[in-house]
Formats: sequence, structure tokens, C-alpha cells
Amino acid sequence: MDAGVFIFAALNRQSIGKRARSLIQRISEGKEEAASCALAVDEIIWVVAKYRAREDAVAAGRAFLNLPNLKILPVNQDTIITALTLMRRYELDPRDAIHASTALLNGCNEIVSADAHFDTLVEIPRKMI
Repeated sequence: MDAGVFIFAALNRQSIGKRARSLIQRISEGKEEAASCALAVDEIIWVVAKYRAREDAVAAGRAFLNLPNLKILPVNQDTIITALTLMRRYELDPRDAIHASTALLNGCNEIVSADAHFDTLVEIPRKMI
């Protein structure tokens, strides 16, 4: 899962926020399997802090880390090396390349995101939130 799913849920962004919260609820209940990369917590806190109080941003980060049934996948040197390849091949931004690399290296079968630029990836399909 891309960090944007959690950001939309935290910021209550229109209908996409509702869909994101619904997905997060299903994950919490064990009805959906999900994973996200460890880098996502930084992105969630950073973006939520731009629009809300710092305490809200920290709470969003904690909610991500404490979400039942969510696997938080590590980012290591292999992740970054693969991300650099994806950046060159698909002109992805570094964070998106790291999210995609994490998914690929951990055998995930899709990336859940509202970001259409993941559609360029041949290796893994995007599932719209």
C-alpha cells in the first residue's frame, strides 16, 4: 500500500478518504492482507503535518505503525538499488520507486494507490484505492 492511502484516510479527502478508511478497516479486521514499506511512516507524518496540527501528524504515524494485520516491510540497500533501476526505467520519483521496489522485492502482487504514475510499471499492477 502506498502511503497516500493512509494520508487520504487521515486527511479525510472527499470520497477517496472514505474508501481509504474502509480499506484500512478491512485490514484491521483481517479481511484484507496488506503491507507497506517502512518509509511510508515518514511520508504520512510529513504530509499530515502540512495540513493539520503536529499532534495529528504524530497520531497518524502511530495509527499506521499500530494497524493490526499490516505488515511493515523494511527498506534496505537492495530496496534502494532496485528503486534506482525503477527510477531510471519509469521516471518515478524516489519515494514512489522505493514503494514499488519494496513491493516487488517482497512478492506483493499489486500496489494499492491513487497515484496513476504507478500504472507505468510493467512488473506490478496498480489497484486503485
